[in-house]
Amino acid sequence: MKVDAMLQGTGLAELAEEARKREDGGYDGLWSFEGPHDPFLPLVPVAEHTSRIAVGTAIAVAFARNPMSTAYVAHDLQVHSQGRFLLGLGSQVRPHIERRFAMTWSHPAPRMREFVQAMRAIWAAWNDGERLNFRGDFYSHTLMTPFFSPAPSPWGPPKVYIAAVGEHMTRAAGEVCDGVLPHGFTTERYMREVTVPILQEGLTASGRTLADFSISFSGLVVSGRNEEEIAAATRGVKEQIAFYGSTPSYRKVLDLHGWGELGVELNRLSRGTDDARWRQMGELIDDDVLNAFAVVAEPDQLGPALLKRFGDIVDRFTFYAPYQHADDLFVPAIEKLRAAS
Repeated sequence: MKVDAMLQGTGLAELAEEARKREDGGYDGLWSFEGPHDPFLPLVPVAEHTSRIAVGTAIAVAFARNPMSTAYVAHDLQVHSQGRFLLGLGSQVRPHIERRFAMTWSHPAPRMREFVQAMRAIWAAWNDGERLNFRGDFYSHTLMTPFFSPAPSPWGPPKVYIAAVGEHMTRAAGEVCDGVLPHGFTTERYMREVTVPILQEGLTASGRTLADFSISFSGLVVSGRNEEEIAAATRGVKEQIAFYGSTPSYRKVLDLHGWGELGVELNRLSRGTDDARWRQMGELIDDDVLNAFAVVAEPDQLGPALLKRFGDIVDRFTFYAPYQHADDLFVPAIEKLRAAS
């Protein structure tokens, strides 16, 4: 199991230093995300100041862009990183696409499938000299002249991942992608009983198996070196679970475990105006729910616990720790996970 990390820095100079430290610390990949900063730009210094680790977006919002513009930046990062770039895409939700990005929203799973297919057609035009003639229901790309064609990538196109929770997006990942990014609000049971079987349906349709595919999971973990640290970690993770659990589109995960009413109550509380509501919501997450969504273990036991839970299905793991912790807290786990890869 490869071990990845999310980038924490924002300035280009500090990102270079962070990247060097992460690579020296044994990490196999670094991911950026589309939050308060562009997801692609930070990967330029990260790729430049590392030589081994993968660099990727987890995620860039696909529907804030189009296949052509995304294909260009992904191609450039693939060449800049010498074949280490992983393109992770996500659909986001309708209010953000329409009201934040001023773009249109429509049929997210079929549109995402076509978005990836269109990029592959564009890359084939650049790398293999194929004529660009992609015509779909959502995107059409039929013009590519030599002046606008970059030189072929010596490393081929980047691998493409998409973030998925629901059935349709998960199947699309299996049909057209190289990997999937399951949401952090995912339990082992949901991954085994829902995510993996649907992925297998999509992979079968594309003539592949799970052996040809990557599952990169950013999983919640609770760990600490003393009771105080573990208590703080537990509180942070419970509040994060409560935040995700309040979102109706994630309700299927709770329903599988018979916790649907918890989701209803969390959603009701989330619509309030009291700043204390997030703490109150976290208090509704009992230890059974916590242990279903998060791996809870002391630092030297975290690696074995992760391998026991996900070792046979997840090939890339990112520690999702929404609380303050020392940079070296996960070193024992990293060593154990990498030794098992």
